[in-house]
Amino acid sequence: MNGLARASVRFRPASFAGTFVALLFAAAVVTACGSLLQTGVTAHLAPVRYAAVPVVVAADPQASITTGHGDDKDTESEPLTDQPRVATALAARIAAEPGVAAAVPDVAFPVQSGRLPPLAQLTGRDWSARVITAARGPRSAGAARTAAGPGAPALTGRAPGGPGDVVLDAAAAHAAGVSVGDRVTLTTPGGAAAYRVSGLLGADPHIGREPAGAPADAYFADPTAAVLSGHPAKADAIAVFARPGVGTATLAAQAEHAVHGAAKVRTGDGRGTAEQPLLASAKEMLTAIGGSFGGIATATAVFVVMGTVALAVGQRGREIALLRAVGATPRQIRRTVATEALLVAPAAGAAGILPGVALARWWLRQLVDKGAVPPGLTLSTGWIPMVAAVGAGLLAALVAGYLAARRPSRARPGQALGEAAVERRRPGVIRTVLGLAATAGGCVLAAVAARTTGDDAASVALGIVFSFMVAVAFLGPVVAWLAASVLGLPLRAGGGAPAALAAANTRANARRLASAITPIVLVTAFCGTLLCMQSSVTHASQRQIRDGVVADQVLGSRGAGLPASAADRAARVPGVDTAVGVLRTGALYRASGSLNAVSVLGVGGDPRRLPRVLDLGVTSGSLSALGGDGRTVAVDGLLAGTAHVTVGDRLTLWLGDGARIRPKVVAVYGRGLGLGQVLLPRAAVAGHAATAYDSEVLVRDRAGAAPAAVGRSLGRIGDPAPTVTDRAGYRARADKDLELNAWANRVMAAVLGGFAAVAAANTLVMTVLDRRREVALLRLAGGTRRQVLRMLRWEALLVAAAGLLVGGAIAWITVIPIARGLTGGSPYLPPVTALTLTAATVALALATTALPARALLRTSPAAAGAARE
Repeated sequence: MNGLARASVRFRPASFAGTFVALLFAAAVVTACGSLLQTGVTAHLAPVRYAAVPVVVAADPQASITTGHGDDKDTESEPLTDQPRVATALAARIAAEPGVAAAVPDVAFPVQSGRLPPLAQLTGRDWSARVITAARGPRSAGAARTAAGPGAPALTGRAPGGPGDVVLDAAAAHAAGVSVGDRVTLTTPGGAAAYRVSGLLGADPHIGREPAGAPADAYFADPTAAVLSGHPAKADAIAVFARPGVGTATLAAQAEHAVHGAAKVRTGDGRGTAEQPLLASAKEMLTAIGGSFGGIATATAVFVVMGTVALAVGQRGREIALLRAVGATPRQIRRTVATEALLVAPAAGAAGILPGVALARWWLRQLVDKGAVPPGLTLSTGWIPMVAAVGAGLLAALVAGYLAARRPSRARPGQALGEAAVERRRPGVIRTVLGLAATAGGCVLAAVAARTTGDDAASVALGIVFSFMVAVAFLGPVVAWLAASVLGLPLRAGGGAPAALAAANTRANARRLASAITPIVLVTAFCGTLLCMQSSVTHASQRQIRDGVVADQVLGSRGAGLPASAADRAARVPGVDTAVGVLRTGALYRASGSLNAVSVLGVGGDPRRLPRVLDLGVTSGSLSALGGDGRTVAVDGLLAGTAHVTVGDRLTLWLGDGARIRPKVVAVYGRGLGLGQVLLPRAAVAGHAATAYDSEVLVRDRAGAAPAAVGRSLGRIGDPAPTVTDRAGYRARADKDLELNAWANRVMAAVLGGFAAVAAANTLVMTVLDRRREVALLRLAGGTRRQVLRMLRWEALLVAAAGLLVGGAIAWITVIPIARGLTGGSPYLPPVTALTLTAATVALALATTALPARALLRTSPAAAGAARE
């Protein structure tokens, strides 16, 4: 049997090459997703700023809820949307421990200036935190005990002594021509003001520097930094230094005793988590991509591999029948097929590992570039994803080969020869039952999606597609026969002899047609679903922004944001009627026992003036009841449906830093997808957001005011000067927030669609090359090369049309309930996207049919007849 298997691989290279390609790409997809999953589970970052700090105390970057009791007790955690902070009062309690030399609050916030470059690279800090940088030198102990110890960077001038003083980074100050005693205007979350440069902080050659391009620091007096940061009495973290002879474990235990569960005590690489709070959400994202999407991608890969292997085995029906006729037993035939899988699958899987790792690396780099993953995170490429990729392909090949060879190997020799000569029309009972069950499962999932909203609806989208794809795989011959019968009518009616022959071929060989249609259905269904979901969200969001933003001018920032005072200054500009500052942040809410993220708008001023710049489309309640103390909230209608709240109910929210509130719902509106899902007063969220900067200031001009003149005046209200645009500025910011989700969906569509496209091309090539006898017969009967090619082109067009129609129907059935859950409206697919997908599918079918067909037609009719024999 081993020799027969090796001979089969050697003398039927086209069939086994197709299997090899399918297994290779399957291994690449599984390896990429598995590597991202492993990275999400094991991700860690080595500390940089806290590299010489033995213990760091920071807030928990996740919110948790517990449901159930006893054995049914379950705790769910979700990363917070912004950076959590720890109370600075804990520093005194930690410092009182016997082994602690110092406990230093580390406060950081972005600072902007029109004079100091670069705009987005200046970080404000409290003067006490200077010892954290000093501790990275070789004399860390002394630096920890004294703010001006021998390990500290050189200070020219003096430390900031009052609220009007600042110490600047020497390199940044020299680049701007600023020296000690000069005054410079700085913009912080607390507002814009002029500060006297009391000192310049240079670099000691023994001190480790930040990487090139790292933010320059601006140091303020400790009380001043706490106010300017916008988060009074809070710090990003607390650095804990030990007395001589005190070990890290002892120091951590004493810090734990001091904080008593109010914060997390971190050592080792855990200090990197305190330094990069984005790591928690990054791990969640990588785990979701590698787990959720990876599960669908792996199932799809196995699905494609099984289809390809089954096609390859099915094409050898005559050989199997002949082996049965000469005395081969069913067990011997199954062993032969299994041996063939063992020869091809491991090699193909091993060949797909390196491309899979390369795909995962590219994926991770893109996430870093888009700010979803912190810099410095490296891909974890362990042996588990690789073994899983090779093992999944091997198992799929073995199972598919066994199932495909089961019926012909068990048939009597005479029956096997008859079945090999004439294609069976009806699918087996088991295939029919499984196909109908998968269809019913897809319908049930679609009905469930229709009754849910938000992310719950979107989470079942790929499950619906996959259920219907399984149904198409099992009921493929029936679907293909129906498609050939319906689509073949115009070909038989007026397409000429090649077209009529193509229609007759596709109807008589429904199983072969099903093998070609299924991958095209896969491409259309997956790509259509993902692209239509994203375009529906984008289209609805843009429509809501277009209808909801009624401001005449939109002020934006060239740096980190606009200070809270920007809206008041804009309101005093001549010609301005209303100016409302908008702070964008996020929050978590609880629904159905789980935590979900939502976008939050913090708006300043009188809420009764908000409709002058922002029409949210209130459907119930009133925005005038929105108080400034955070006890009331307005929510989007889709969110209200998911959270099961109405006007008068209370909604539990975890703000960006984890602070929990239960405000009363006073209004429900309908344009939250584009404008923001939760509306709160700015004062209620500013102290809990990542930065207390406004994202935009929306301005309404007075009647009769000249927009150009008002815009010029608004452009001079700050240092650095804000950008001034029309409503397009708000739309651009909203599009930026949707960019990551859009990119993620495009990548998933590209990975799944690209893999399915390769599978479709692979299957079509295998199908055409297996028709050598048929082509030879047509050539011997007098058919010209042109006629045969035209017949194959018509078949390719019929296959493409059938695949597009079936796949489009699956995508549309899937997207209708999903679009209603996500947007409250109908699905939308841009015509250009639909035409591109259609044209690409038709081109794929024509190309992968024409190229192998031309190879078959290169021989003369006599040689073709010899090949037939």
